[in-house]
Amino acid sequence: MEKVLLVTIKLKSEKDSWPLQDSAQELEELASTSGAQIIDDIPCICEKPTPNFYIGRGKTEEIAQLCQELDIDTVIFGHDLSGTQQRNLEGVIGKKTIDRTQLILDIFARHAKSPEGKMQVELAQLQYLLPRLTGKGIILSRTGGGIGTSGPGEQKLEVDRRRIRKKIDKLNSDLRGFLEHRSTTRKKRKVNALPIVALVGYTNAGKSTLLNTLTGAAQEVADSLFTTLDTLSKGLVLPDGQHIVISDTVGFLNNLPHRLIEAFKATLEEVKDADLLIHVLDASHPRVYEHNQSVLAVLKELGAEDKLVITALNKIDLLNDLAWLERLKQDFPVSIAISAKYRKNLEALISQVQNNFAGRMQLMEIVIPHSRMDLVDLLYRQAKVLNIKYLQEGIEIKVSVPCILAHKLLHTIKE
Repeated sequence: MEKVLLVTIKLKSEKDSWPLQDSAQELEELASTSGAQIIDDIPCICEKPTPNFYIGRGKTEEIAQLCQELDIDTVIFGHDLSGTQQRNLEGVIGKKTIDRTQLILDIFARHAKSPEGKMQVELAQLQYLLPRLTGKGIILSRTGGGIGTSGPGEQKLEVDRRRIRKKIDKLNSDLRGFLEHRSTTRKKRKVNALPIVALVGYTNAGKSTLLNTLTGAAQEVADSLFTTLDTLSKGLVLPDGQHIVISDTVGFLNNLPHRLIEAFKATLEEVKDADLLIHVLDASHPRVYEHNQSVLAVLKELGAEDKLVITALNKIDLLNDLAWLERLKQDFPVSIAISAKYRKNLEALISQVQNNFAGRMQLMEIVIPHSRMDLVDLLYRQAKVLNIKYLQEGIEIKVSVPCILAHKLLHTIKE
């Protein structure tokens, strides 16, 4: 197991940034998710980044001394470093040094399973690597594995700018194929009048657990960051007979690296095209308000900040302070307190979703000819049959049906 030293930095110029302790805890969670053995954590408060080391020379030498004493393999910085800063730090410290984006990319590389997910991660890694190429730099001379080397670095696929740019172009081209496929799928859903509900939220808030519980999906779940990278969509029939599609999406993070958002934009199109968002918040997390703000920031970057949103205050089974839950309910008016793991209050959540789509359904009574049993089968699949009578002149059905399907049905029968 790779032994790492964490360096958490607080810049005095960043007035809206998280407290140093909170940033340190999240960096520790990320490092643990990558499989590292965390030996120590050094807090560092700076006025502003220095061009050579990001932190001061003295602090850099202190880290180098500590690395020797503790036999550290890798130093992980909680802020992004330029190529020059990274090389200079490695030169003084004498150990592999990576930054926050590189750590997150490594986690994504470990968790990506689908061909599309692997391509998205590789694209982000190559875009990160390209401006850091120096010909004889330490980044290219690294050997072996470890944190920050999963993916193209480990395979040594590219050694110069021209080859990397060529690979980036190829990945972008291949990903456009996935985007076209997703676009076709979404168009089919719209033709069939299937509303789309996208689950969004901070990483490890419980989105995949909620999807599994609501739809019977088998999305992988774990108590760690970024367990799920691949979007999964499953159908759900609401109590009134309305058919909807629920899509799980990649988890968000505070200051999620922009290149990751860009690389995963094809996947995150599900969020932009959704008719309704369910924002899953971990109500038991001490930074629940900060997590909410981080999610809102990503939604804004995606152009989805004006979507209808229901907030699912998840993991209430972990709460002992009911007053805290009442405060959250007041601060998030359109919210339902749930436990996705133990199926608590999911009926209320489903009811709230149904209310948002109530205008899409209508009650109708219709007589279908005996020769059109295919239409009866269609209604059983895509509507809620309330009553059915087999008469001599046809099949009389009372049904709750999507408005667009009702229009198509009447048109078909008239023909």
